[in-house]
Amino acid sequence: MPYATGGDADLYYEVHGAGTPILLSAGMGGSGSFWRPQVEALSKRHRVIVYDHAGTGRSGRDIGPRTIARMADDMARVLDAAGVEDAHVAGHAIGGIIGMELALAAPERVRSLTVVNGWAQADAFIRRCFEVRTRILQASGPQAYVRAQPLFLYPPRWIAENADMLEAEEAHMVAHFPAVDTMLSRIETFLAFDGRARLSQIRVPTLLAAARDDALVPSYLSHALGAGIPDARLAEVDWGAHAFTTVSPDVFNDMMLAFCAETDR
Repeated sequence: MPYATGGDADLYYEVHGAGTPILLSAGMGGSGSFWRPQVEALSKRHRVIVYDHAGTGRSGRDIGPRTIARMADDMARVLDAAGVEDAHVAGHAIGGIIGMELALAAPERVRSLTVVNGWAQADAFIRRCFEVRTRILQASGPQAYVRAQPLFLYPPRWIAENADMLEAEEAHMVAHFPAVDTMLSRIETFLAFDGRARLSQIRVPTLLAAARDDALVPSYLSHALGAGIPDARLAEVDWGAHAFTTVSPDVFNDMMLAFCAETDR
């Protein structure tokens, strides 16, 4: 299994397909497996790289608090290990924040940036949501946290129609859950993030993808990102909630392929 080494945590990554590289960065859970619904479709035209954030998944877990800048360095380290000079970078939620940081720190590494259900600063609504999730984790542990997670990620009807799949995934997610202190530190880091003053400095082609029914990171926060990032393009879907990349994968995959093709031309 390939790892990006040379830092304080070895980073697990996978490479699929061939073509112009796409690097996919997960959200709060940090696992590259979040992007399973994307890998096959995108890798038919692109070299797709997925990775586990430091402290999560199969990457090194013995880490302390990590800044956004350090996470962007990790992202660059994965590109280096894969032998990639620049890539289309797509991140979900906090993965998108990491992508924005890389676009600011090393724009030559970012062919384009896609931020899925992201934000420039957590507002009172997001803070309330994560306060609830934090209390669940602290009071009841990973099992309860994972059990509650679909309520924040998916539309109600999709949860009802995919109950068996969610039940099967739950045990796997609990078994591979990051250390509680790591997860709490990640939540604290991203709630503290405020990128509003630097949005105008992002100069790479940028796509902001959002779901209008997202009950965790409302789409108005993507609108705010679009107001701050020069020439950013906003693409909204009506249904799919926070994890619409899983709920409606074909919609997102087509969106991503079209944006990458346009940028590459």
